[in-house]
Amino acid sequence: MAEIWDIYDENKRVTGRTMERDVFPMAPEDFHLSVLAVVARKDGKFLITKRVMTKPWAAGLWEVSGGAVQAGETSKDAVLREVKEETGLDVSGFQGGFFSSYKRINSEEGNNYFVDIYRFVGDFTEEDIVLQEGETDGFRIATLEEIKELGEQDLFLHYQSIKEAFLL
Repeated sequence: MAEIWDIYDENKRVTGRTMERDVFPMAPEDFHLSVLAVVARKDGKFLITKRVMTKPWAAGLWEVSGGAVQAGETSKDAVLREVKEETGLDVSGFQGGFFSSYKRINSEEGNNYFVDIYRFVGDFTEEDIVLQEGETDGFRIATLEEIKELGEQDLFLHYQSIKEAFLL
């Protein structure tokens, strides 16, 4: 069964219409919503994952957990679900929450979207991580400097858009 997304207007309000996942082009005035989660430990290190090489887009790049908000779902529910699915971590009891949001208009592709960025800080170990098969090809508990370096080498997905969320 296809994943269904709510359609938002340019002010990030749900329109009451939906779309099937990744069916583009969208109408120029329509947007969808995605989420990203920067997950940190109290020692200042971050959980990052590597995308599988079979991904049709950005294969093999490093990233933070995230994905699309499904129809009827809140942004916060989506980010908690995505982190749990991709890493096995339940961050609902962690400190933090919504950090910021940005908007992208891609007229040529017909793919306009908002991204809500969350930042969570809590206690977890490498043993707590259970990667989602088919989504991730490994993980690292990385320092800010390691993430900056990956970002500067264009090996970290969305780095320029989310780098402020790493500054604790």
